[in-house]
Amino acid sequence: MPDRCLPLTLDTAVISPQDPTLLIGSSLQATCSIHGDTPGATAEGLYWTLNGRRLPSELSHLLNTSTLALALANLNGSRQQSGDNLVCHARDGSILAGSCLYVGLPPEKPFNISCWSRNMKDLTCRWTPGAHGDTFLHTNYSLKYKLRWYGQDNTCEDYHTVGPHSCHIPKDLALFTPYEIWVEATNRLGSARSDVLTLDVLDVVTTDPPPDVHVSRVGGLEDQLSVRWVSPPALKDFLFQAKYQIRYRVEDSVDWKVVDDVSNQTSCRLAGLKPGTVYFVQVRCNPFGIYGSKKAGIWSEWSHPTAASTPRSERPGPGGGVCEPRGGEPSSGPVRRELKQFLGWLKKHAYCSNLSFRLYDQWRAWMQKSHKTRNQVLPDKL
Repeated sequence: MPDRCLPLTLDTAVISPQDPTLLIGSSLQATCSIHGDTPGATAEGLYWTLNGRRLPSELSHLLNTSTLALALANLNGSRQQSGDNLVCHARDGSILAGSCLYVGLPPEKPFNISCWSRNMKDLTCRWTPGAHGDTFLHTNYSLKYKLRWYGQDNTCEDYHTVGPHSCHIPKDLALFTPYEIWVEATNRLGSARSDVLTLDVLDVVTTDPPPDVHVSRVGGLEDQLSVRWVSPPALKDFLFQAKYQIRYRVEDSVDWKVVDDVSNQTSCRLAGLKPGTVYFVQVRCNPFGIYGSKKAGIWSEWSHPTAASTPRSERPGPGGGVCEPRGGEPSSGPVRRELKQFLGWLKKHAYCSNLSFRLYDQWRAWMQKSHKTRNQVLPDKL
């Protein structure tokens, strides 16, 4: 069976109707008629094939000595968008005539149009073809755009740069002026048009992911990692500001935790991590305030994952011999609780801000050193 339908027009016979287009569930009445001037030709012994498979003889009958009729009911969608091959054969199997049979659905209204620009000179848009997907027929999608208040309709021409159901406009776009954008879908059974999307190119700017993401330990602190990255090159070429997001996960998990309050910094310290654990970290960028635009840009893709591990904890775990205060000694519980509350507040409000971690780092280092000293000395006194 050929990859596409090839209608046949021979001198010996003709199929009627030729190349019909029908809705799914429809019926077809077709005939194969041999030309009267064909020597010794008769309809007796003729048979039909559909996509190379012989149809049951009970689906056809002779109308007269030169015509074989075919009746098909409740048709399914075409197996190939270029049409199914309906062929009339002579008794010896030779092909007398052929027709393309198109069975499918009209296109539905495209929806979910989204657009973005990487350099304020281009625009790429993507859409969803329809709620029920496949029409079983070749369906052509055209992205149209025009300036909102004036200008003529333009048709996007590059449908291959990004992928299916998308189009790329490489140049000649105006700034500070809204565009109207829509998608038209057409096939043999009808057409449909999406809702109109109105946008300004400045409001849909995005960038490449931040490059050169580095993740490293913070000295011997077992619950922290330092993350540094470089601003995307586009931020240097245009009047962009940027805000960033970080997400991270442990090695054996698929669940990411997102840090939203990174602001426009290019470094951050992750705290409250598990000691002795491998973490994967990614960063993304969102440009905003572009030439005075009040709308946020579009988040970039996430950077490639970068891995680092926290130091292993030297403190014994539960039941591992942690020395508790001896009876009769003054309890330091209230002081510890107050200190714990303070540090919790510090970690919460300085999660990735400019507030210095020096005091927290000094306290942690002192606690780790004190803990090791107590583990070595106190058991000897008990």
